[in-house]
Amino acid sequence: MALDSDQLAGWLQTAAGVLDGASDQFIAGHRADSAVAKKGNDFATEIDLAIERRVVAELNRLTGIGVHGEEFGGESLDSEYVWVLDPIDGTFNYAAGSPMAAILLGLLHNGEPVAGLTWLPFVGQRYTAMAGFPMQDNGVTLPALEPSTLAESMVGIQTYNIDSRGTFPGRYRSTVLENISRVSSRVRMHGATGIDLAYVGAGILGAAISFGHHIWDHAAGVALVRSAGGIVTDLAGQEWTPESRSALAAAPGVHAEMLEILRSVGNPEDYL
Repeated sequence: MALDSDQLAGWLQTAAGVLDGASDQFIAGHRADSAVAKKGNDFATEIDLAIERRVVAELNRLTGIGVHGEEFGGESLDSEYVWVLDPIDGTFNYAAGSPMAAILLGLLHNGEPVAGLTWLPFVGQRYTAMAGFPMQDNGVTLPALEPSTLAESMVGIQTYNIDSRGTFPGRYRSTVLENISRVSSRVRMHGATGIDLAYVGAGILGAAISFGHHIWDHAAGVALVRSAGGIVTDLAGQEWTPESRSALAAAPGVHAEMLEILRSVGNPEDYL
C-alpha cells in the first residue's frame, strides 16, 4: 500500500495525543525505583511498564496499528505498518531524577521510519516529524539543517565502560571520543540515545553516535533527523535500516567529518 500523507498526518496527530496523555504519568513517576532487571546493569521501572501498556492499548484502539515496545515486544517489525515504542528513554536518568528522559515513538512503513515523536515531558519539548515534511517542536516548524563543521558542533555520544568487550568495545569508544575531541571539545553524554537524535534534528547537536542496535532507541530519531535534512547511517557509513547495529546522525558536512574519524580509528574488533 502506498504511503498516504493525509492518513499519516492523522496518525501522527493521534499519536501525539496519546503521548500527551501519558506525560502526566511520566512526570509523576520521576525517581521511580527499578522494577525489572535487564541485561548488564540496565533495568526498567514500573512506570516503563505502565506507560508501555497504556500507549500500546491506545494506539491499537485509535489507529489499528500494532506496537513493538521495548519492554513487551509485540507486533512484528516486518509488518507493513508498526509503531516502535520506548516508554522511557534514559531510564537511569529518569530514576535518578535527571530531566534528560523521553518517550520515543516511531512509525515504520515496510521498515522505513516515516513518522517520529520524541517527548521530553520535564523540559516541555515535543518533537514530531513525518516523511516529506519538516520537523516540528510543539507544532512550530524548525528550520532545515544547514551544512556545518565538526569544529562548530556539539556531539552526543553514548555512555560506556572502558572494559566492555561487546560489539563496540570500551577502548574503541574511548578512542572515537579522543579523536572527536581533537576537532570539537564540545562532546556531550546525555545518557539517552533518542534525545541525542532529536537534538541533532533540532540543530542543538551537530552529530550523535549510537553504539547500540535497539530499534526502539533509533526509529523515532531517524525520522526526525531525516525530516530535518540530516543524514543517518551506521558507523560504517551504510544507510541506516532497522537491522543496523549502530547509528551516526549528523548535519550535512558534519556527518562526513565524523565518518572520516570513525574510519581513521580502525575496526572495533581490533580493540578486543
